[in-house]
Amino acid sequence: MAFGVGRALTAPLAVINFILYLISIVLAGWAINKAIEGKYIGGNAATQFFLPLAIIAAVVGLASILAGIYHLRVYRTDTLSAAHASALSAWLLTLLGLGLAAKEIHVGGYRSPKLKALEAFIIILSFFQLLYLLSLHSGILGSKYGPTYNDSNGVGPKARDYGTPAATAV
Repeated sequence: MAFGVGRALTAPLAVINFILYLISIVLAGWAINKAIEGKYIGGNAATQFFLPLAIIAAVVGLASILAGIYHLRVYRTDTLSAAHASALSAWLLTLLGLGLAAKEIHVGGYRSPKLKALEAFIIILSFFQLLYLLSLHSGILGSKYGPTYNDSNGVGPKARDYGTPAATAV
């Protein structure tokens, strides 16, 4: 997103994703708890695969948002790479959840309203996590859009001074 978005778009997307992932954790935790207690929550054959993946994707997504918030606070290249890698992992897991949610909707059958809400949140999160990932990626594109690996203005990592090379010291 080479439009000069940097921090201006990443912070609101982080807040939105944080709230959506938190709601997804609550809904998936509720559904898994009801299933463990033996209560019927509805669903079909895809539900038993969807629920654990949804909660794992939501927890990894929440961790990626926390890494992104830390990156926005210090705004350095080392935190950019950590935030970007964790956001990519979260997005890929959310895409797997999207596929299972779509399969669960396609198979049909009775599903409780909370289970339908969880499916909707996972589908929506796959799009918002992609936007968040692209807004983080704008920091890699150049110093105009955020910190880069070759900054000389003090934002990026400093070049190490190892002293006089051994060949010239002799």
